[in-house]
Amino acid sequence: MIFIDTVYQKVLALANKEQRGYITPLEFNLLANQAQELIFEQYFYDLDQFKRRDTDETSLSDMEELIENKLAEFTNVQTLGGGTTYPDNYRTGRIFALDVATNMNYEAKHVEMNEIRNYLGSEFHMMGLRQNPVYHKSNMPGSDVEVYNHEGLMISNVTCEIITRPIKVEWGYDVIAEKALYNASRATDFQLHASEETELVFKILELAGIVINKVGLVQTAAQEDAKKIQYEKQ
Repeated sequence: MIFIDTVYQKVLALANKEQRGYITPLEFNLLANQAQELIFEQYFYDLDQFKRRDTDETSLSDMEELIENKLAEFTNVQTLGGGTTYPDNYRTGRIFALDVATNMNYEAKHVEMNEIRNYLGSEFHMMGLRQNPVYHKSNMPGSDVEVYNHEGLMISNVTCEIITRPIKVEWGYDVIAEKALYNASRATDFQLHASEETELVFKILELAGIVINKVGLVQTAAQEDAKKIQYEKQ
């Protein structure tokens, strides 16, 4: 979690309101949510890029783990309706099937339907599905996936990792003597990982520079952001 007031105060200080314009609470709340969404969306792009790299370097593995840790705040496991239908979500992750006999959950592997037919057509291969269930994307209306077990049956006790979007943030305040004063009881902090605080500040500054038409502010924020990204890739 990142405290929204901490970010706002840093943004105001760096924007230097006397020389480069003042960012109002309403503007900040709008830009803060946009910045949070940009950072959140970047997680999936970065994770995909790191996974595509064919290398044994430990540093890349660490980066994958770091991004997955950052996504953990937005990830939970929920039951699929009828074992086939995803609950509301932004993205889905791993799928798990319950083996009732052992009361153990096993991760299901995605395969094409013709491959599933091959599994189910071989008693030997089908037995391996007890601890290694498989699934494919469903073609049935109102159904998302179909998971099969070692008995060649569709499983109804299915759960899935569900990824949700960050909640909307807000710098809460009261207006006293025509001045906006922070009110923590009306505020909503960022869900993002604590390590994203600096990135948030730079993103908001960059967006704010566009809003208040300050080219210097945009360039400064973009340069600092680029330095941070370059440092992370070293």
